[in-house]
Amino acid sequence: MYSIRVESTFSSAHNLRGYKGKCEALHGHNWKVEAVVASQGLDKTGMVIDFKVVKHQLNTILEKLDHAYLNKIPYFKAHNPTSEQIALYVYTQLKKKVKQLASVTVWENSTSSATYAQ
Repeated sequence: MYSIRVESTFSSAHNLRGYKGKCEALHGHNWKVEAVVASQGLDKTGMVIDFKVVKHQLNTILEKLDHAYLNKIPYFKAHNPTSEQIALYVYTQLKKKVKQLASVTVWENSTSSATYAQ
């Protein structure tokens, strides 16, 4: 199995509904997002997929989250904007464009992340 990884970032604010603690208050993060694409084989050029294709598709999704208050984005009005839900949201959106997508990891800081994989 081959896999490639691309990373990108975005900055946004959110607050966690129903959470008892500091994260219940409005606060922000400089998020790092990692997308992993996997394949049993390689294409005719010897790649899983071109890095720039995945980066472009990922950045298109993250542009909608960058410098936004996540709680006001329609998806996050219905789903608490946790790292886990952000990973699921990005995965679902990116999977529409990159069929071999294996996982998305969202880092809210250098020591804490959440991953969604199917």
